[in-house]
Amino acid sequence: MARRREQVLDAALEVLGSEGARRLTYQAVDTAAGVPSGTTSNYFRNRAALVDGLVDHLLTLEHHDWERVTAGAAPTDVGELADEVTRFLRHATGPARARTAARFALRLESTARPELRAALARGREAATARGTEWLRHLGSATPRRHCEILLDHLDGAAFRQLTFPADDFDPRPGIHGLLNGLLG
Repeated sequence: MARRREQVLDAALEVLGSEGARRLTYQAVDTAAGVPSGTTSNYFRNRAALVDGLVDHLLTLEHHDWERVTAGAAPTDVGELADEVTRFLRHATGPARARTAARFALRLESTARPELRAALARGREAATARGTEWLRHLGSATPRRHCEILLDHLDGAAFRQLTFPADDFDPRPGIHGLLNGLLG
C-alpha cells in the first residue's frame, strides 16, 4: 500500500514539474502513475491534501539526495566543493529536472497557501545545515551566511537552466568564482 502511494506521489511530482500546476489533476496523476482511475483520489481526498503529500514526499526525496551528496568525505578545498555542488546542480537540472521544477512550483504555491512554508523551510534548513558544516570546515568566517548565499545562487542557476536551458550548461565557473569570493 505504501509503495502505491509513493508511486502516485512520484507521478504527481513528474506532472507538476513537467506540465505545471494547472495540469496537476487526479486524472493526470493516475495516468502518469499507470494506476487505475481514482487511485490518487483514494489517497488524497482533495488537491490541498495532494499538495501537502507532495511537499512531504519532495522533502523525503531531497533528504535522500543530500544524504548521498554528503555521505563521502567532506571537500578539502574550494575546487572539490565546487565540483560536488556542480554535480548536484547538473543532476537537479538534468535527470531530476521535473522534481526541481516541482519544488519551485510548490514554493510558488506557498504564496497562496502559507501553511506550506514551514515544511518547505525545513527542507531548506536541512540543506543549509549540511552546507554550513562544509563551509565551516573550509574556513568560512560566516559559514551559515555563506551557505545561504551559495544556495540562493544554486536556486537562481537552476531556475535559469529550467526556464531557458542552455545546451552547454556549465555552472562550475560561477560556483567556483562565488566560493572563491566567499572563502577567499
